[in-house]
Amino acid sequence: MNYLETVKDLCLIAQGFFETKQEPFEKVVEACGRSLLAGGKILLFGNGGSAAEAQHFAAELVNKFYRVRSALPALALTTDGSVLTSIANDSSYDRVFSRQVEALGTAGDVAIGLSTSGISANVLEGLRAAKAKNMVTVALTGKGGAEMASLADHLLDVPCKTTPRIQEVHLLILHLLAEMLEEKFSS
Repeated sequence: MNYLETVKDLCLIAQGFFETKQEPFEKVVEACGRSLLAGGKILLFGNGGSAAEAQHFAAELVNKFYRVRSALPALALTTDGSVLTSIANDSSYDRVFSRQVEALGTAGDVAIGLSTSGISANVLEGLRAAKAKNMVTVALTGKGGAEMASLADHLLDVPCKTTPRIQEVHLLILHLLAEMLEEKFSS
């Protein structure tokens, strides 16, 4: 596949996502806005490229996306090496996110788990911990959501099974979410 075909493919996948997932996406925007207005926060977690996207989104909220505005509380649970390695070493890598959700999450917060496959054990455990704390759960996955679908109050599954394309659409989703939240909190 040449790069122009890849770009066309990505555009079709993104368009397909927003044509079928506009309502769930808007519900995620509303849930995040409600949580932030009530003094809550957004916790994000994933592995590899999904970890990087979680960190990127948290930075957009804490600092800014387009506009200088009040900081919005968001935290990627992928960034504290001491916490991650302590939990992985003393307990299990499967618990690196759930332990942090137990420590940092409160009812009404939003937990966003990212996994292109929808079966990452540590992301699943993080969402389970969030459900136990009465947090709003959001799953960003590939087509169908796999096991994460049953743990998500809001499933944002990209209609694709190719990891790079899923991650690219996840980034678009997170950028649009950041932009919409910024608009809501900049007025």
